[in-house]
Amino acid sequence: MENGFIESFNGRLRDECLNAELFSDLLDARTKLEAWRRDYNEHRPHSSIGNLTPIEFANSVRTAERQKEAISSS
Repeated sequence: MENGFIESFNGRLRDECLNAELFSDLLDARTKLEAWRRDYNEHRPHSSIGNLTPIEFANSVRTAERQKEAISSS
């Protein structure tokens, strides 16, 4: 209840993966959860970060930080 972002993520994880999949064993659970995580972070745009994927957003932040460092060190 205190962190809306985490609550939203937990709800998506539960709805889209945990409730939708049957896990036969721990390895199967790890494999399916990793596939869901990769899709969530690498392929799915998120409206809260300008319709970028989280990996695209992280890369853009890193690029902006490097540019600021380059400007400030000049």
